[in-house]
Amino acid sequence: MDQGKGDANGGLAEATASRLKFDSDGEVEGVGMEMEVEESPEAGAAEEVIGSDKTSADYYFDSYSHFGIHEEMLKDIVRTKTYQNVITQSSFLIKDKIVLDVGAGTGILSLFCAKAGAKHVYAIECSQMADMAKEIVNTNGYSNVITVIKGKVEEIELPVPKVDVIISEWMGYFLLFENMLNTVLYARDKWLAEDGVVLPDKCSLHLTAIEDAEYKEDKIEFWNNVYGFDMSCIKKQAMMEPLVDTVDANQIVTNCQLLKTMDISKMTSGDASFTVPFKLTAERNDYIHALVAYFNVSFTKCHKLMGFSTGLLSCHLYSVLFKQFNEHNLIFKLTPCRTKIKSHALEANRSLP
Repeated sequence: MDQGKGDANGGLAEATASRLKFDSDGEVEGVGMEMEVEESPEAGAAEEVIGSDKTSADYYFDSYSHFGIHEEMLKDIVRTKTYQNVITQSSFLIKDKIVLDVGAGTGILSLFCAKAGAKHVYAIECSQMADMAKEIVNTNGYSNVITVIKGKVEEIELPVPKVDVIISEWMGYFLLFENMLNTVLYARDKWLAEDGVVLPDKCSLHLTAIEDAEYKEDKIEFWNNVYGFDMSCIKKQAMMEPLVDTVDANQIVTNCQLLKTMDISKMTSGDASFTVPFKLTAERNDYIHALVAYFNVSFTKCHKLMGFSTGLLSCHLYSVLFKQFNEHNLIFKLTPCRTKIKSHALEANRSLP
């Protein structure tokens, strides 16, 4: 990485964006200096990205029927062990309580809760994985404690009027990408008892910028010459598709900016739609190839504060390079600016899915 690249005058470049907007369906919009997000054209009106007709819901429910997704989630030790430790080490939150597991997947969180002494656990899962979760529950001898309900949270009815605890692993790319937050809030408003607990209950979203010319060359410029053939027409498509990869902390070029904090136990669904000003100041002379977002998740109701982060100092950091969320029909644009930012991509990160 050449740190000699950057401002010819040797000054630190300062990148400022006036607005970064997230809508309540998990879509992301950014508007301001050097950063623009706009809705993509209607079908047939302009160049269309393959698969853009899929909605966010289609992508979410289809993808979560595949075992590979759940394998990766379960093997994310940082994330899964944090939930396990919260449940087992703060058993007073779970023991003899009625628990609702939103987006249960394989039922791992429900199993943790049952083992910790929950009175009953209702595990809601919309994908086909619900059928497998039922078998897993039976195999492990918890069918008398865990009830797996297949369906959308918004469409099903629980056999109880209220629950004491709502637990969910709802976080997605860029924290809000997978649309699970609104589902958790819906469940909270409908079923959570007045003195009930949401796990986790706090999260925060942060932004920084990195240099990664090698990544850009490998993923984008690659299409200029493929075994001697010009396939550069694919570059635009490649810039619009999300790619998951790691980010090294040494690549950070700017300061880190807090964008948003959220209290899941108190916020409304409208709070997930926000516009936030942010300012990133370069801390060395270098190129900026990507913006990197990371998030922190906290369980503050435990006796001891617990949580995990997808930040650049975490063990498991994965980032998503994209210029478009295909499922949301959004196009991200970063345009050249007066502050010596040379080339552009938009990148967000998370721990292992």
